[in-house]
Amino acid sequence: MEGTKNLPHTSAAAWRRLLRALRIVLPALVVVLGIVSPPWSILDKAHLVGYGVCHQIPARTFFFNNQPLPLCARCSGTYLGAVIGFIGLQIMGRRRVGELPPAGVLLVLAGFIALMGIDGLNSYLSFFPAAPQLYQPANVLRLTTGLLNGLAISLIVYPVFNFTLWQRTERRRSINKVWELAFFLPAIGIVVFAMESGYDFLLYPLAILSTSGVLILLTMVNAMIVMILTRQESMASNWGQASLFILWGVAVSFLELAAMIVFRAFMTAQWGLPF
Repeated sequence: MEGTKNLPHTSAAAWRRLLRALRIVLPALVVVLGIVSPPWSILDKAHLVGYGVCHQIPARTFFFNNQPLPLCARCSGTYLGAVIGFIGLQIMGRRRVGELPPAGVLLVLAGFIALMGIDGLNSYLSFFPAAPQLYQPANVLRLTTGLLNGLAISLIVYPVFNFTLWQRTERRRSINKVWELAFFLPAIGIVVFAMESGYDFLLYPLAILSTSGVLILLTMVNAMIVMILTRQESMASNWGQASLFILWGVAVSFLELAAMIVFRAFMTAQWGLPF
């Protein structure tokens, strides 16, 4: 009789163990399937990621070795700019900063984002020959404004991600003063030079870095959404705990990309949309 009384408790404990296991197994399975699924080559996978998030218009894309990058000039700039921002913050020792930049810096970053919006609108008007334009669009301008936009996004998203993930964050801002933005400018200049150079050997590094920026940004945003929806924000005290949320962020990002790829393919097949 006593053993029978313990059955519900044992069953509940088994369910809890199963749910804990599924919390790891399900996202890990999604990530593994995403990695091992075709296409097989790294470059083709990068182009598939680009297919999900970018129009990939050839005239607005940089080419290396007669092959287009997976992302257009503006998207390449945006995601490479984000990578520059994230790496730069690590180099500056601001690994767990949890506070946004001050108002003055935020105003400058908002200006970077606005610059990309203005250039994007001016570029879009080129689809309509009769529409007035501020200036002649060019891929180098799309790239540069994209880089500044991506840098701004990374400097804003990074402290928000840290605050949402960690129990304790550094009581410091990602950027304290406007002049600190100059720290990132050499890297931005190097990327502009590399993209304009057309050197064949840069095809794979730039393709991998730019699409990595897509995955990093999506993962951070989706990990925050998962933490907020499950009411587990600011819970991680070590990387072992943080890795579960990051894993879910990666898994959700893979599912999002798959949905966007399927949707675009459907729209293209159904209505013949070029992008």
